[in-house]
Amino acid sequence: MGKASRRSRADRSVRASRPVPAPFVPRPFEGLPGETDWVAMREIVPAATATVRFADGRAPEGAPETVTIATVLPLAWPALHRDNGDVLVGIQSGNASGDTSRDIAHAIELAVAAEPGNPVTTLPVSTVDTTRLQDLLDLDAPFEIEVHEGFDFWVADTELDAEGQQSLERANESAIPTVKLASAPSAYWCRIGERCYVRWVLPFDEDTATSALARLHAAGTSALGDTGRLLGCFRSSGLLIPVWEVDPQAEPESHEDAVAAMKGRIDTAAASTEPLTAAERGARAGLTNRQVTLR
Repeated sequence: MGKASRRSRADRSVRASRPVPAPFVPRPFEGLPGETDWVAMREIVPAATATVRFADGRAPEGAPETVTIATVLPLAWPALHRDNGDVLVGIQSGNASGDTSRDIAHAIELAVAAEPGNPVTTLPVSTVDTTRLQDLLDLDAPFEIEVHEGFDFWVADTELDAEGQQSLERANESAIPTVKLASAPSAYWCRIGERCYVRWVLPFDEDTATSALARLHAAGTSALGDTGRLLGCFRSSGLLIPVWEVDPQAEPESHEDAVAAMKGRIDTAAASTEPLTAAERGARAGLTNRQVTLR
């Protein structure tokens, strides 16, 4: 057998033995309770936590009863195993693969395996053999976000070193004031500088959500209350996040009635099976042109 043939066979053997990267998943949190709040924590809420439980028989050895999902951890760590045994996972630390669900599940498993008192500082690329959140977590347990004013939840009953303390101070200084609204799932008021916004993760696929907003915009009913102007939308994790600019002098809770009314209009428009009119197609094109993809 010639050298070229042997090299070719060896190359094929090496390629076959390499881990296969996880495939891209455009809607990675689909199937999880609170899918829209997973997206909100990942993209638009600066400081928040939520608690998750493992599915029966899926808890890694030595795992605590629950794991805390956080928006951000000190120094952008993917995860942390505290001295007291608590496990925290930060979901804004970036992607290691094309499937965010696998990446977060991988971070949970690595944090459980880490010695108490140690962070997970890097996240290896997830492969097709790694676990997804949908397989790891109890899907009957609700996903309930607690929004915080800052990142003091990092500390709990422990002390940060100098580098961690500096990271905490910087994070607290940059935290955008954010309030979760009660009248619709995953709708959040926030203040950025002198301007205020309502950012809302819609539960429909991007195409359905865009068409629903286009129907409202063409009908002149896309304003939030009397003055809340629809600025455009973000796209993230397969969902749409419309953004309205609202009165900076108004308190967050004053928008609850307007958000509830908008929810009814969006739900009705999303359920419509009628073809878009010419005006609605024009409105849809305008909304699409102003959409920004996050990550």
